[in-house]
Amino acid sequence: MATIPQLTPTQVAAETSARVLDVREPDEVATGAIAGSTNIPLGELAARQGELDTDTPIITVCQSGRRSQKAAEALSAAGYEVSNLDGGMNAWTEYGKPVA
Repeated sequence: MATIPQLTPTQVAAETSARVLDVREPDEVATGAIAGSTNIPLGELAARQGELDTDTPIITVCQSGRRSQKAAEALSAAGYEVSNLDGGMNAWTEYGKPVA
């Protein structure tokens, strides 16, 4: 299994070419998300991964980084270029990054 790169909130905020994929449940996303992110809950990812472009790098995010790590591993195995937001939205807000 490939090692998934772990990005800091600062690295994610500076990234302009990747698609941010939020794998939290809709009620969690409603409390705040990274602007421009796409929400596909982890439980729906296998059925909906065709909505993601294999030519665009993906950064996965969840609340703490655990679910998004699972999502990143699954997407990596399916041929996507993927990295994970280390610490998830908890880290994002601790770093003072904006939420939408």
